[in-house]
Amino acid sequence: MAGLARKIVVCAAIDGLIIQPLTSRGQRPFSPVQIRYGDSVISDVSRDHIPNISQDDDSFEAFGVIGLVTVSKISFLITITRRHQVAQIFGHPIYAVTGVAITPCSSKDRATKSIRKTSRQLESQPPSSDGEQTESSDDEVEIHGLPDEVDDAVVDVPSPERSARNSIAEDVFRRRGSYGKFAQRWFSRDAWSTGKKSAMGIPEASAAPLTDTTSVVDTRKIPEANEVATTSLLPKLIHAMYVLFGSSKSFYYSYDIDITRSIMGTPLKDNVEKPLYTAVEEDFFWNRSVLAPFIEARQEALALPIMQGFVGQKSFTVDSSPPQVDEPAVESMEMRTLSPARDPETEKTTPDASKRRESERTYLLTLISRRSTQRPGLRYMRRGINENGYTANTVETEQILSGENWESKRPIQSFVQMRGSIPLFWSQTPYALKPIPVVQHSPEQNYRACKMHFQRIIDRYGQIQVVNLVEKHGIEAPLGNLFEQNVETLTKELGDSELSFEWFDFHHACRGMKFENVSDLLLRVKDRLETLGSTVQADGKASHTQSGVFRTNCMDCLDRTNVCQSSFAKHMLEYQLKEDGIDMSAQIDQQTMWFNELWADNGDAVSNQYASTAAMKGDYTRTRKRDYRGALNDLGLSLTRLYNGMVNDHFSQAVIDFLLGNVTGKVFDEFEADMMTKDPAVSLVKMRERAIELCQKRVIADLTEEVHGGWVLISPDSADTLKSVVMQEIVLVLTDAALYLCRFDWDLDKVSSFERVNLGKITSLKFGTYITSTISPSHTDEERNVGFVVTYEPSKTDVVRTNTRTLSSNGDLVTPTATPTEAPPKSDKRSSALFTSLFATRESPISRSFAFKAPYIDSSTAAKSSVPTQTEIQQVVTICADIERLVFQAQRKPAQDGNSTIIEKGDIISLDAAKRNTTLFEQLGHSLKRLVWA
Repeated sequence: MAGLARKIVVCAAIDGLIIQPLTSRGQRPFSPVQIRYGDSVISDVSRDHIPNISQDDDSFEAFGVIGLVTVSKISFLITITRRHQVAQIFGHPIYAVTGVAITPCSSKDRATKSIRKTSRQLESQPPSSDGEQTESSDDEVEIHGLPDEVDDAVVDVPSPERSARNSIAEDVFRRRGSYGKFAQRWFSRDAWSTGKKSAMGIPEASAAPLTDTTSVVDTRKIPEANEVATTSLLPKLIHAMYVLFGSSKSFYYSYDIDITRSIMGTPLKDNVEKPLYTAVEEDFFWNRSVLAPFIEARQEALALPIMQGFVGQKSFTVDSSPPQVDEPAVESMEMRTLSPARDPETEKTTPDASKRRESERTYLLTLISRRSTQRPGLRYMRRGINENGYTANTVETEQILSGENWESKRPIQSFVQMRGSIPLFWSQTPYALKPIPVVQHSPEQNYRACKMHFQRIIDRYGQIQVVNLVEKHGIEAPLGNLFEQNVETLTKELGDSELSFEWFDFHHACRGMKFENVSDLLLRVKDRLETLGSTVQADGKASHTQSGVFRTNCMDCLDRTNVCQSSFAKHMLEYQLKEDGIDMSAQIDQQTMWFNELWADNGDAVSNQYASTAAMKGDYTRTRKRDYRGALNDLGLSLTRLYNGMVNDHFSQAVIDFLLGNVTGKVFDEFEADMMTKDPAVSLVKMRERAIELCQKRVIADLTEEVHGGWVLISPDSADTLKSVVMQEIVLVLTDAALYLCRFDWDLDKVSSFERVNLGKITSLKFGTYITSTISPSHTDEERNVGFVVTYEPSKTDVVRTNTRTLSSNGDLVTPTATPTEAPPKSDKRSSALFTSLFATRESPISRSFAFKAPYIDSSTAAKSSVPTQTEIQQVVTICADIERLVFQAQRKPAQDGNSTIIEKGDIISLDAAKRNTTLFEQLGHSLKRLVWA
């Protein structure tokens, strides 16, 4: 690949942050790049304008740029300050990111302060003999460039391995999982002082207006303090980026080759002279969004793509004619980890060539797991499938067998398999150790998405062998049965040759910790494994291509999946070696610890990235043995996963979605308001359109009624109420005869209940400010929190029905003055038999009202969908005008009759009233939630 800088130098200048790309030898063939303060425009700059670095700590060297993150109108440059070589492919090194620096780009003073701290931290860590930064121990967390003031507010972030060993009590009370100890001063309005905001690069509010004499930097593009909507979660976001990109050690890159594509898809060795970022697979390009400013500015030298997943490599020696039992084992049989960063001639574990048997051969086993950027996220935050057919926790794992030096005369063999969540719409609550899976949406939608998912796999890999490891009995069974039914239907449509399904109840077969019973599954799929085969490449050309892929899943696609995938991979390794004249069953080393450790490390990496802990059943993957100690360790991991799912994962999910460009920076304001995250892959616009269409079909019994509009609004859970504990999203349908208020089951796409109001009985409409909460700034915005109230006189033509999901019906029309002894009216033939009427048992009130609040139009996902351009108040006014017009028509009154109107403007719940009605319990509840989740 061409034009990629091996190193960069970062320093601060008057006009902006300067990045000087370097070659691996420190030369400067590239033009320096400037990131301007304030507006973050990236452009080339003449070498003559590079500042004279008079002190060593005025700049720091980095190994590449991850990207530029902008939130709350402030930009931060993320650079790689530490790396660790984990493998070599065709002689090219592959690195893991082990440390990053985050430099604010708001002003020279703030950038300089951060750069100097980064420089001092890097100088305190001397480079190792191979010229790279030394790797920290598991108990350390490397976060370069974090201002001192922020350091005071957070603590060390333990590595995943250390977190798994800690007790839950210690995790909760001392470290709070992955993001430091519990936030301090959350109950104070001055949680982050002006000084701390300054250290983070957040513009400060001056006591007096700035003048030309007080301004020391270019502030033309820096927004005023009152124009910057700075999220209070910015310090937590920055620390989360350090953890994700740096200390998690889950991101990998190469300057020379594309590691995002398997040999099965495109040869790893590609000498085409083009920027590396243009060749990588989009599904595995994790920093595409944050690298976009450099790509758009055509700064190819700085466009370094990174991939999340795992890369590991082991060297092993086997014998085509192993010695007999009575012959002494030779030293060359020792298995060792290849360290391509060191000279093989000086490697201590390299066997003496004079002692090597002529029949011995040394191989290199490389394992690469690639996590998909489609439907990314954490365990209970992302389950199942999305509308585009992408599943959660999708990982492509490639096992490559090659010669130790990748010599062209020896074939390179690649075996690819994948994992992914069950491709149906389903979810689980994070508040239980073993929560019940809940299937969502209609059977038609599930089948459509499932078909799209498997069709994409067929187009990419060829034939599919599904291996389903969930339980055939218990809480997992219904989801597994539905999965099997969908695959059977799809198999009839596509053909048996394209899609096969194997259900292996792992827990039942391996009960009593007898994980060796996985061999029963291997016997059942062995022929299929060998038939699909692997990809063989010789002299840069593929002589044979793998004809399909194994797609393995359990519930999380972690622990059970790891055990089975490693079993499949080992069988294919033995199969490949047998074709090369090597019989693994005759080798002296039957433990193959090098293989087990490689796959166990892979399982831990994938598990940490999805569930924030190491993999369960890892003791069996490493040693092929299982005892009570492994079971106790798994119990600890289960408790840690439960804690992470309840506490840490909510915010972490928002960070992942933001960094991948799936949501805007508004996601943090939304998170602060509700302490929850939404799934950006679920199109709210499409979901609401489907709900409106479904309600129209289900609730309008009279075919002569003409539909004039449908909207999704927020409403209390009962009539004559302005505020309830839970405000529900309802569907409001307007016809020329009635107004239908439909309460909707969004998980099952069903109408739970509906009420029909005769338009002729509507007496008034009132619209205005409608504030139901004061616990966050977004909830108190009077321009966005608006709604309206419909008041009407109950009549005998009003209908109230509830979906009982039975085949009985007691009638349709509600008689407001009916007593329990009165018989209900006869049912309309077109009405759904699943609806049953509710009858009033008391005298009808003189009037009745329903309150509706407009949902927020401008959300964190607005940029990803076709959201109407109307504001909240414009939507409310439009709905009220449509209702009034049809009310006058139903009442046979002229719509324009001077002052004749039923619409009144006024506060429904004003800000002052909302503040007075906000109880101490509500404030305390939100503060506690913020304490835990934020």
